[in-house]
Amino acid sequence: MTSIELPLFVHWEKTLKDVLSRTQKFPKRVRFTFSSRIDNLALDILEKIVEARYTRDKTVTLVQASLLLEKLRVLFRISHEEKYLDHKGFEQVARNIDEAGKMLGGWIRSRSIR
Repeated sequence: MTSIELPLFVHWEKTLKDVLSRTQKFPKRVRFTFSSRIDNLALDILEKIVEARYTRDKTVTLVQASLLLEKLRVLFRISHEEKYLDHKGFEQVARNIDEAGKMLGGWIRSRSIR
């Protein structure tokens, strides 16, 4: 199985595209702070998913991805509170992050069962 076939990879790739399109619309004054940080975290998560597929100790990499996901969740919540992101956009992103978190959690749990 390649990383492209992993449901988490497919889900996060779509989420990443959505995140990037939303952060482009953030106000100019926060584009180099919040937008850049959010974009980089979202890209880092994708990289961790790919790394997990090809590394021996997947659990460490998956936990790192989970931590990055939590950081992203916090930044999006602040972005919503500061009105850089509308309510509908925030709800969509939050659902996608939650779904990715469930997938990551399931993958981590499946590794500890073995």
